[in-house]
Amino acid sequence: MTMCISDELKNAIAVSNRSLCTRPFMEQLERVCKYHPQALILREKDLSQKEYEVLAKQTLELCKEYQVPCILHTYIDVAEKFSHRMIHLPLPLLEKYSGRLHDFQTVGCSVHSVEDALKAEKLGATYLTAGHVYTTDCKKGLPPRGLDFLKNVCEKVSIPVYAIGGIHIGTGQMEEVMKCGAKGGCIMSEMMKL
Repeated sequence: MTMCISDELKNAIAVSNRSLCTRPFMEQLERVCKYHPQALILREKDLSQKEYEVLAKQTLELCKEYQVPCILHTYIDVAEKFSHRMIHLPLPLLEKYSGRLHDFQTVGCSVHSVEDALKAEKLGATYLTAGHVYTTDCKKGLPPRGLDFLKNVCEKVSIPVYAIGGIHIGTGQMEEVMKCGAKGGCIMSEMMKL
């Protein structure tokens, strides 16, 4: 990968999806960490809590080694068990757990409308992922919400917003979303194939 791509990844949050990997998952996460994205969201929400806990322990150790912030996803009990203060929650879980977030320094939330964004900010989110912005295989058949949607979300909230959905490295999309006011973008598919 070129220096340009490495620089671009500094504005990216990597999002994991082990089903997209062609090599062993932890090996892939190590490849991602070597590029030092802003953070890594360990998303694997299809796992049971017990399975997720095992994976989270390994991933937290790996991210610590490379000094990449690791954001756990969905399983707030796992984060609390490890005294880990970074969590990403879908909006329904943010609503459910809003009373348990005082010990978390980073609370992310996925939003799909300006109304979602305002609600998430009010509930204590410290950053948002807004999407999907571009066409993506992860949301086959669903039209993207686009850059105007992203700009509206960024203008309405005072916390950082990261674009998500269909962002590809080296296409200029990262620059586009940042011009809309986003702090950066989330990349899943390409991060799992680096």
